[in-house]
Amino acid sequence: MKNVSIDTLTDAVLGYCGKDTDPRLMQLLDGLLNHMHAFAKETKLTHAEWLTAVEFLGRIGDISTPTRNEYVLLSDVTGLSSLVDMIGSQHAGTSSSVLGPFHILGAPDLPVGGDLKQDNDGATVIVKGRVRTPDGTPIKGAVIESWQTADSGLYSNVDETQDDYNLRCSIKVGDDGAYSFSSIRPAPYMVPDDGPVGDLLHATGRDAWRPSHFHFIVVAQGYKSLVTEVFPSDDPYLDKDAVFGVREDLIMNYVERTSLDDVPDGLAIDRNVTMPFYTVDFDFVLVPDEA
Repeated sequence: MKNVSIDTLTDAVLGYCGKDTDPRLMQLLDGLLNHMHAFAKETKLTHAEWLTAVEFLGRIGDISTPTRNEYVLLSDVTGLSSLVDMIGSQHAGTSSSVLGPFHILGAPDLPVGGDLKQDNDGATVIVKGRVRTPDGTPIKGAVIESWQTADSGLYSNVDETQDDYNLRCSIKVGDDGAYSFSSIRPAPYMVPDDGPVGDLLHATGRDAWRPSHFHFIVVAQGYKSLVTEVFPSDDPYLDKDAVFGVREDLIMNYVERTSLDDVPDGLAIDRNVTMPFYTVDFDFVLVPDEA
């Protein structure tokens, strides 16, 4: 196109797409290009600013590894991850929340009632609940994957002092939909701020802290998969999460216990708990997969 101009460039780019382009891809490209080009025109984007952005994205690629996805972190701190989660959580089930950059595949199996705490430092927490439908019906055979930080505030895949799958597990519930496991209370932590995303946070005077949380993925045949996090009600960073992951229905209460009589039956940790210990009850509510 010889006479492309500021006013015709967007249509020219979209016009180059072939007639066999997938309709959904075409819809996404149309929206993205129109918004991106409108942004450049509205802000009068300069060459220097454009180059800074390109170099910024290049640095994100350079620092990313199989255990640290800086692109996911960028999506998280800009709120895009949470926005996508909220768009997909407009239903009667438990809200989605960010996957985060520290998930790894292959979490080892743990039976219902199993112990994740092992020799980890930190207060004992017993987490239990059910996987169910909005009307309370148990969902049999659901699989719950969980991962969390150690007492140091670090995940196993970024801390050489921890085993690869420390404080990570996959639990298959029974016919009653019930799950339980013992662990430690996760620590609040700062998202990695030693890379390009950290530079963005520092340049804008932002806090890099995240409140304490457990990560979960819950999967069951015939139901919409759930990726979420659960947060304690008393965490000081609850109202200033760096990645905007907190939702009202994802806030739980730690109940302090000081008696061995309060240890639920059927737990591998049995009486080997630190005092005081804490209990958490949280149900995961899944909705049918209508796709």
